[in-house]
Amino acid sequence: MLGKNSKIYVAGHHGLVGSAIWNNLKARGYENLVGRSHKELDLTDQLAVRKFFDEERPDAVVLAAAFVGGIMANMLYRADFIMMNMKIQCNVISEAYAHGVKKLLFLGSTCIYPKNAPQPMNEDCLLTSPLEYTNEEYAIAKIAGLKMCESYNLQYGTNYIAVMPTNLYGPNDNFHLENSHVMPAMMRKVYLAKLIHNGEWDKIAVDLNKRPVEGVSGNASKEEVLKVLAKYGIENNKVTLWGTGTPLREFLWSEDMADASVHILLNVNFSDIIGIEKYSSVHYGASTDGAVDRDHSAGRGGYIPSLGEIRNCHINVGTGKELTIRELSELVVKSVGFGGEVEFDASKPDGTMRKLIDVSKLHSLGWMHNVEIEDGVKKLFEWYKKSLE
Repeated sequence: MLGKNSKIYVAGHHGLVGSAIWNNLKARGYENLVGRSHKELDLTDQLAVRKFFDEERPDAVVLAAAFVGGIMANMLYRADFIMMNMKIQCNVISEAYAHGVKKLLFLGSTCIYPKNAPQPMNEDCLLTSPLEYTNEEYAIAKIAGLKMCESYNLQYGTNYIAVMPTNLYGPNDNFHLENSHVMPAMMRKVYLAKLIHNGEWDKIAVDLNKRPVEGVSGNASKEEVLKVLAKYGIENNKVTLWGTGTPLREFLWSEDMADASVHILLNVNFSDIIGIEKYSSVHYGASTDGAVDRDHSAGRGGYIPSLGEIRNCHINVGTGKELTIRELSELVVKSVGFGGEVEFDASKPDGTMRKLIDVSKLHSLGWMHNVEIEDGVKKLFEWYKKSLE
């Protein structure tokens, strides 16, 4: 059990997930938190990560850092998505083990599941059929990450747990049009189309100065602004979105995700997930002097035939509820107060048609979501407006 004075390293603490987890831990009275920005620590640099762990020696790690983006980014930067994420995961997980970290929480994504998995998708759907092509590299990296956690636990007796959140949204979301996820991208497009129609160029300038699009800031001419925004389907009182609008998606408020993550970090062990009580009665891979014991005979490590095959130990985190992209656009339009037109370009890819997860395991571990999508969309737009002040 982690005490209030335990040192917890949150990797990716400025991001959507990491910042929410950081704030949740703070609210629970955990003050000994460690974070590094990307400029301060490049997690793809193995030597830099090792030096960080040598200096800080955290008791627990939350691995929320990742190289992320939407459909367009996943298709354009396939090599980056697999290589950057694999480097981050390998470096942090291996150094956590080498430095005797007691507990590690790995954040993945429900894109790990096959394109045509039965709905809703439970944890046992993993690796049963091909992945969605458009985000295959990111999914493979995240599958490798959860398998690293599972394998370290089985070989070395560590206590590393992987959680797979559904589509997230909330404070500190990424609203950059080139690489953002569906909801923030949609919301910003609708907002800018409204501003163009209203002739509120001062607000458009503030928006583009905060988050330039392809290098075009609020200092550019109206012609330059209109030209670059049109590339992303943003026009005067009109927005064009990718796909048909028919895919179904599940969304989870990021602060709910953070609460679920911290609940699992503080209250759930690997033994709880695999249902083997004896597992927790042996030490988790660290010797009394703090050094890691790599002798399997000294700890839990190594394959035990009597346990059978242990796999799919990750935990889905979501709401178990879904809506179509078109229905989502209607909620966004209502929240923004947009009176214009929303069109869908069916020539563009939809991605996976349905991605609903089974959250039975999560519920059995004592957690359920609080924020419903209708309220969450309103909360996100309020946050976005405040971010421009």
